[in-house]
Amino acid sequence: MPLPLTSVYAGLITLIFLTLTWRVIMYRRANTISLGDAGDKNLLKRMRAQANCAEYAPLGLILMALTELSGAPGLVLHVMGIALLGGRVLHALGFAATPQRIILRQLGTGLTLLMLGASALALIGHGLLS
Repeated sequence: MPLPLTSVYAGLITLIFLTLTWRVIMYRRANTISLGDAGDKNLLKRMRAQANCAEYAPLGLILMALTELSGAPGLVLHVMGIALLGGRVLHALGFAATPQRIILRQLGTGLTLLMLGASALALIGHGLLS
């Protein structure tokens, strides 16, 4: 079964991840750091921004796919996708800024966790009532 809405958000979130990855690669090259972070706080910050996206985005996309497969209306999927995408963008922008913009990180984290929590509860409810 095709998952057109999840596919759109998966593509967009992957572009965010690739951007964060590129920032790590370019910093490593510019500073000739091959392995680890070499105690470089700027590299560590870039690595953590990328890793944070890698930690949260896949779970959100899995929840979106399950929701779409469950037959949820498009509006629900767009709300989920916008929340996940917006959360990841805000978090990355807040994390990447020097100095960090803590409010953007907090908003991004909150939006992401809200999406994950609400989606999980909705899927549990749908599964129990089916």
